Amino acid sequence: MDIIQKINWAGLLTNAGIITLKLIIILVAFLIVKAIGSRLIERAFQKVQNRQQVSPGRAMTLQSLSLNVFGYILVFIFVVMVFQVFEYDATALLAGAGVVGLAIGFGAQGLVSDVVTGFFLLLERQLDVGDYITTAGFSGIVEQVGLRTTQIRGFDGTLHYVPNREITNLSNHTRGNMRALVDIGISYDDDIDHAIKVMQDVCDKVAAEMPSIVEGPNVIGVQTLGASDVVIRVIAKTENGEQWGAERVLRKAFKEAFDANGIEIPFPHQVYMEKKDPSGNA
Repeated sequence: MDIIQKINWAGLLTNAGIITLKLIIILVAFLIVKAIGSRLIERAFQKVQNRQQVSPGRAMTLQSLSLNVFGYILVFIFVVMVFQVFEYDATALLAGAGVVGLAIGFGAQGLVSDVVTGFFLLLERQLDVGDYITTAGFSGIVEQVGLRTTQIRGFDGTLHYVPNREITNLSNHTRGNMRALVDIGISYDDDIDHAIKVMQDVCDKVAAEMPSIVEGPNVIGVQTLGASDVVIRVIAKTENGEQWGAERVLRKAFKEAFDANGIEIPFPHQVYMEKKDPSGNA
């Protein structure tokens, strides 16, 4: 009881209040600086994009990386200031961080590899935000490129987090014009030359209606002789990302043109056979 009575409770409460107030001020300052810094970075890259004609994807990629680095630096400063509130020497913290970093460096080779790989991905402009890519077993749209991971949004909506060190092979489907390819079969009984003429007329009409098609479509000719159909191939070049839409439009237009010209698209048929017994009963 004597020990408890000797404790300066007023002083402790005062110190606790001061520390709490400092922590609140630091936290508020952290949030304000983060919000202002993020806004300034976003505006800076918008100006760069407008003035220097940087592609939107490239600007978004560099903006995402800058926000990532800014966030890491801000968190580190926040942690140092919190330690200073508790009167812990920041120099000792930095020295300790160096020793700890050296100690875990051998076990964090994967992290270092992520950062180095991410740096070269950006330096060599292998991908930008908004690109459609295939890598590490995933295909989708790049949503964010960070120092450690790259975020890829699949077509089903799944967001894949891919460590940069796993991006050993990358296919970027968003560089240059893309090819639209349609294979469509006709019956062996139909006139191939007539079918090709009908298809080419359709191609010319679709090309006039779709500005996203930059070349073709052109009927290449007979691609294969199938078990029940003659497959004719059509190829076009489209603006990036528009190839699937062009293929869908072409298939619909071919079906309508074939129906109007009496050209058959073969499809499997089912034949039902009923066997009767000698007595005449089913």
